[in-house]
This record gives sequence, C-alpha cells and structure tokens, in this order.
Amino acid sequence: MKIKVLSVNTSEKKGTIKKPVSEIQLAEIGVVGDAHSGKWHRQVSMLAAESIAKFSVEAQRSIQYGEFAENITTEGLLLHECRPLDRFVSENLELEVTQIGKKCHGDNCSIFREVGNCVMPKEGIFARVIRNGELKAGDQLEYHPKTINIHIITLSDRASAGEYADKSGPQIKNLAESFFFGIKRPVSIIIHLIPDDSEQLIQLLKSAISEQVDVIFTTGGTGIGPRDITPETVRPMLDKEIPGIMELIRVKYGMEKPAALLSRGIAGVAGKTLIYTLPGSVKAVTEYCNEILPTIEHSIFMLAGIDNH
Repeated sequence: MKIKVLSVNTSEKKGTIKKPVSEIQLAEIGVVGDAHSGKWHRQVSMLAAESIAKFSVEAQRSIQYGEFAENITTEGLLLHECRPLDRFVSENLELEVTQIGKKCHGDNCSIFREVGNCVMPKEGIFARVIRNGELKAGDQLEYHPKTINIHIITLSDRASAGEYADKSGPQIKNLAESFFFGIKRPVSIIIHLIPDDSEQLIQLLKSAISEQVDVIFTTGGTGIGPRDITPETVRPMLDKEIPGIMELIRVKYGMEKPAALLSRGIAGVAGKTLIYTLPGSVKAVTEYCNEILPTIEHSIFMLAGIDNH
C-alpha cells in the first residue's frame, strides 16, 4: 500500500504548531532542524489528513497542515491503525513506527490552547529514521506492516523417521497464526522436523539467528530421558535467559499434574531472536503457547529498543 505525503512541517520549539516547508532532511536524529529531533524513539511525527478532517469538523474550522505539530501529513491510510515496527519506505528513505499516540498535556500545550483539541495523542504516530533521505510534499511512501517471522523445530527420532506424524509443531503453528491474526499482526511460519540430534539443532538455530528470525520454538527433548538434549543444546547459544515464563508455566500446570514439573524447558534471547523450548506433546505446547504468545510482541519491541510500558 502506498500513501501520499501532503505536507512536511517543522518547528523550532516543542509544544508549538509546525509550519509547512518545501522539504525535510531525515537523518539518524530525525528531522534535521526540528525541535523533536534527537536520538530517541519519537524522532518523526506523522498524522493522516483523514484524522485532521475529522477533527476539523469538531473544531468547526479549517485545520492547516502542521497545526497538530506533525512533521509529515499523509493521505491514504489511517495511520493510527499501524503498529510499532511497521515501516514506511521510499527509494530515498525508510521510517520505522515506534509509538501510536501519546499523552495529552491539555492546557499546558499551546496547540491545545490554540486549536481547542489535539488529534496527535489519539491518532498521530511516531517513527524513527532507519535510512536517511529527503522528503517533500507529493512524495509517496510504501507501507510495510511488520511480519513476525517464526521458526518451529520439532525434535523427534520417530516422527523424523516417518513412524508417526508430527502434531506438536503444527499445533504451535495453528496457535501462533490464530493469536497474531487476533491482534492484526502478519506472521510467517516455517516448520522443521529433525531427530533428537544436537548438531542438526545447532545448525538450524545458527541459521535462524543469523537471519534475525523473530521467534524460534522448539518442541520435544525437554524431559529427562537419554535422548532429551534440547535445553543443554540451546542454553549455550543464549545471550540472555528469560526464566520467569517457564517457571510460571511449570508451577501453574505442575500444581495439577506433577509430571509437568519434570519439563526442563528454557526461554531466552540470542541476538535479536527469542527462543522457547517446549515439550513434545500437543497438550503441553498448547499450555505453553497460551502463556508465551501474549508476551512475544512486547518482547520483540524491547529487543528493538522500544519501551511501550
């Protein structure tokens, strides 16, 4: 999807309206010369003309581009329906969405005092500059929603030998697709099926981590049997562990089924990739995913340096 840039606007002081200019320079600090530039997550503000038109009706007067302190006024997409980590791209530049809306300062804000309301806290978005460039009215930006890339690795000697079908890997895939569809986040999922073999697992993990896959789920090999090698294979590859989620799951389900306490599953981060090692049964992966999936998007934001608390 492409959107049209209707106006580019700057101001020298925070909390004031911005004035249209012929073009803006976008660099690693944001809009060069603008009051909001700097090495932070709200470098560039964007607002849709569709939102401005709606608030013009409420204000009962025409609203000029930049009056709501937006750097970029666009047309063709309701920007507040975007999500953090979505991107806007052209041949010249690339922006990454970091925040939807903001806190309204009310009477302390000159925009609020002058216009009587402010659309930015509700429908404005903020972005950071990924690739430097120039932007002017009439340019087009291509909208790219962030896709969550997931790799699922099933470890099973018997399933990989064709003795029975892998059911836990497809179950993780179904649960992830359903969850992310519910929050309107695209996903791309690949399933691998291998024996309980450390070397094969290491190679798949290294490949996915180097590709900066967002999430890796393994299923199988978390017990205490002689062929259960998943946690000890994965742990040395982690930069940071995330112990809380697995501790919660073991305690929660172990209170009903003590055998659940025997799972040695771990979770952590390798580079920019989240890794979760799950047991090998359909019931168990369902229980684990019910707890893990709601934490993933926020975890990805944190890895990207976006604090959305």
